[in-house]
Amino acid sequence: MSEILTTLPGPCSFEEDIRKSRFLAQAAPVDDPAEALAFLARVSDPAATHNCWAYRIGDAYRFNDDGEPGGTAGKPILQAIDGQARDRVVVVVTRWYGGIKLGAGGLARAYGGCAAECLRIAPQVPLIVTGLLELHCEFAGLALVKARLREMDAGIEDESFDATGALLRVRAPLDRLEGISQRLTDLTRGRVAPRRVD
Repeated sequence: MSEILTTLPGPCSFEEDIRKSRFLAQAAPVDDPAEALAFLARVSDPAATHNCWAYRIGDAYRFNDDGEPGGTAGKPILQAIDGQARDRVVVVVTRWYGGIKLGAGGLARAYGGCAAECLRIAPQVPLIVTGLLELHCEFAGLALVKARLREMDAGIEDESFDATGALLRVRAPLDRLEGISQRLTDLTRGRVAPRRVD
């Protein structure tokens, strides 16, 4: 998928009435399935007719129709997440039944449409895939290496010292790791040789 994935900076919601039923979509950024299920537990309304949901976290995803006919709620919500190129997101759509049946197609359009509109109007932030480099730097060159890392938007995640210098673990955008490694090697005339840590 060449599309740039985005996530949400924080929770958001969207509400609409469809043929006398009230639908409330609530979405939030999440880092793992446990966080997605915790959000579901927090925002679900036990008094509502249905609390249907879906999440996408990288290759991991789940969805649930919560009593609606199979495939009419959870899957359309997941399709809305994927259709908006969102990742690390959970969406819960709560329905309060208004007395008019929507049919399978109407339910899928209502749940998917409500989720899609919630995500469409929400702010978005790009997801940047990062990787780790590990490198050893002598004390004499440490200040220069740290300054160059800052210039290249690389963050030092861990730093430990030995008798000759510092061992750094550096996080940076995945597509820039090779360039950062090369620049540090050139800058230190080969005294620093970063290696990928996967």
